[in-house]
Amino acid sequence: MMKYADLIDENIEELGFLDAIDAGKLFRASKSPDIHLCSHLLRYYAGAADKIHGETLKMSGEFQGYTLREPIGVVGHIIAWNYPSGMFFMKVAPALAAGCTMILKPAEQTPLTALFCAHLAKLAGIPDGVVNVVTGFGPKAGAAISSHMDIDKVSFTGSTEVGRLIMQAAAQSNLKVVSLELGGKSPVIIFDDADVDMAVDLALLGVFHNKGEMCIAGSRVYVQEGIYDKFVQKAAEKAKTWVVGDPIDPLTRQGPQVDKKQFEKILSYIELGKRGGATLLTGGKACGEKGYYIEPTIFTDVTEDMLIVKDEIFGPVMSLMKFKTVEEAIERANSTRYGLAAGIVTNNLNTVNRVSRSIRAGIIWVNCYLVFNPDCPFGGYKMSGFGKDMGMHALEKYLHVKSVVTPIYNSPWL
Repeated sequence: MMKYADLIDENIEELGFLDAIDAGKLFRASKSPDIHLCSHLLRYYAGAADKIHGETLKMSGEFQGYTLREPIGVVGHIIAWNYPSGMFFMKVAPALAAGCTMILKPAEQTPLTALFCAHLAKLAGIPDGVVNVVTGFGPKAGAAISSHMDIDKVSFTGSTEVGRLIMQAAAQSNLKVVSLELGGKSPVIIFDDADVDMAVDLALLGVFHNKGEMCIAGSRVYVQEGIYDKFVQKAAEKAKTWVVGDPIDPLTRQGPQVDKKQFEKILSYIELGKRGGATLLTGGKACGEKGYYIEPTIFTDVTEDMLIVKDEIFGPVMSLMKFKTVEEAIERANSTRYGLAAGIVTNNLNTVNRVSRSIRAGIIWVNCYLVFNPDCPFGGYKMSGFGKDMGMHALEKYLHVKSVVTPIYNSPWL
């Protein structure tokens, strides 16, 4: 695994370029932090591989017991297209450390990175048959993994709709273990005491980074009424300076959407917002003469019942709303079927403690956003799924606990 990490670092340019041409990701962002995270994940779990152990049990009667933590077996990984390299290693690294073999299906839109990473795995000396990549479409290749009788576990990242299908297939086949990292509609709550410029920068980053194609996109932005007008003005000004264009160009802030289907889906939601009565503050249309580019888009005068607030758009579309009290902010932040992430911007520690404990989401970012680290578990509540990627918690997905009990004869100590 350490050798594998070294090879990732040595091939960072090629991996970054593959993510850029396959997914429309920014070349510089793909290299850092995305590819750096990949090698970091491998080294983190390489360090954990020899620290997986059980416990000695204090049992009643003349018996002793202990537990073993054993590899769950063959794992099927099915990953999404928005972070092709990072997602590959979020799944593969802990499964390797746990001692599992695996089959990984990349998204049909972005297979190149996974194939190249499989090649690097072989160069690193990982035995044949341990890391296998199978390309294909979800209804065929993904369904085969989910329903296969010899696959012991499926770890999936993608839409909530497909997550349901994977659970159904697992239940109807061999009752394989399933973990799901699904959609999101994350709130970013900005209080009156926040630095407005910093808050605007965080909010724009939270929804426009990676062209909004993020399950953790902070697409619902709630701003307290005391700074709302100033925030709206500055957000519009900065969004208009956001450079959309060639993802290889180092000056570009936002590349193209992944494909025509996603491009058209985002534009259809923008039209729904306009027809539904929301005010288009900035953006709202395709840009450029060719390619799937969309302007950074901000809506105001938005209500909770609008589809642009309720549905995961997976594009550069922000819904900007005003609130009065902490209680209102908490209630509105939780008024979603998702629970993947949330952001809080304030200088008040009491507010941080109260709101972070009140929001039902798997990760809460305070005065920051999009911060990932191998040691920090990531996963959702509610319809954003269950099970954790990253951190030592991720190892638990790939391990069984076995209990072993033996008798003790004629011992003075029990």
